[in-house]
Amino acid sequence: MASSSPSSPSSWSSWLIGEFGEALTAGADVAVPVAAIQVLLRVIDRSEASTMHGLDEELRRARDELVASASAGALELGGRTSISVTSGCELFLRHATRTFLEFPDFDECKREIRRRGETFATQSRSSRAVIAGLGHPFVRDGGVVFVHGRSRVVVAVLRRAAEAGKRFSVIAADSDGAGAGLRRDLPVGVPVAVVRDAAVGYFMERATLVLVGAEAVVENGGVVNKVGTLVVALCAKANNVPLYVAAESFKFARLFPLKQRELSSGGALGEKTQAEAGAGDDDDVARPPVDYTPPHYIDLLFTDLGVLTPAAVSDELIRLYQ
Repeated sequence: MASSSPSSPSSWSSWLIGEFGEALTAGADVAVPVAAIQVLLRVIDRSEASTMHGLDEELRRARDELVASASAGALELGGRTSISVTSGCELFLRHATRTFLEFPDFDECKREIRRRGETFATQSRSSRAVIAGLGHPFVRDGGVVFVHGRSRVVVAVLRRAAEAGKRFSVIAADSDGAGAGLRRDLPVGVPVAVVRDAAVGYFMERATLVLVGAEAVVENGGVVNKVGTLVVALCAKANNVPLYVAAESFKFARLFPLKQRELSSGGALGEKTQAEAGAGDDDDVARPPVDYTPPHYIDLLFTDLGVLTPAAVSDELIRLYQ
């Protein structure tokens, strides 16, 4: 680990990327937003700023560099998009801004930002256990849970349901090996049937509920998640199967996408999908990383703030950022 934060732009960027990699690999279950928060805490530790304004500028500069590096693919995000980095940084900076206003003495303010940041990171790490406790009662004994992707929060909910003695089975839409991975994540006694993505509509009628994770929960209560989630939601709606989203509150983002393309180049994520990069090339296959599912396809969200309806998300966002 570097002894001080570098001053030149190139070394500063390299230092941040290195610190982010260390934070993300510090534990098997470290979420991307939590890793981003840990990096900002290290920026505070290495900062030579002598004023609140100087520290605020340094933190914002670090935020901008982390988001730009994530958008350019320089950060190893484990298949996630830069929206995860943005949400973690924005929440932390809001905490820092509040502290600037409450503590006029700079040294005391810096210590308090550090303390609050550590508390926030600790609470964020424990949020999955809270969500599992709130979400597992919705898994009925004898039920069939349809999942998409390999969300660690979804796995926590299902594990908790199994520990509570529930007997249920899982149908997993296979995407990049996620279905097979889910078999390893769940207890041996939970049957997991892996089906092709194209067969979601065929198997949905067997499900009693759908449970998905999220990369971001946006202002209107919709979610941004692994591509294919929207198709799963459409099939669930057509079969009157309730769809639940399990997501930590640090994934609440001040975004309001109206179209799918807003999640790619020039949009909320500032990223270019392979579809756009290869426009006009017949050999390229479009593989956008995420899609947006509107709130009217979602029944409830299981979060560490409680079980919420999509309509309640905007109020919670106001509380988080006020």
